[in-house]
Parts: sequence; C-alpha cells; structure tokens
Amino acid sequence: MTKVVNCRDVGFDCDGVVRAESEEETLQLVAEHAKSAHGLETVSPEVVDKVMSVMRDEPAIA
Repeated sequence: MTKVVNCRDVGFDCDGVVRAESEEETLQLVAEHAKSAHGLETVSPEVVDKVMSVMRDEPAIA
C-alpha cells in the first residue's frame, strides 16, 4: 500500500504530494521536497512528527 503525504497537511502553502512504498522512503522524499521547494536544510523532529501524523495509506488501484 502506498504512503501519501500532502504538503499542505504538514502546514505549508503548497500543493506538493509525496507518494512512496514505505514510511522510510516517504520521509526521505518529503525531506528532499522540503529542501528543494521550501529551502529547509534540515527537517526538525517536530516536522517529522507532523509528517508522520498526516501520512496516509493509499489503496492500490486495481
């Protein structure tokens, strides 16, 4: 099942959406997005907690 994070749900005014197959990959892609789109050099533990709280499972499309 795919993991999904909407950037807007984390608190940014951004339509970015990250999808990946695992929590670890999702967190890595979110960190890359935060750096490239929002200029964040590091992702604080508070942001990681927020990302984890809004991460959702997206069912596979048959």
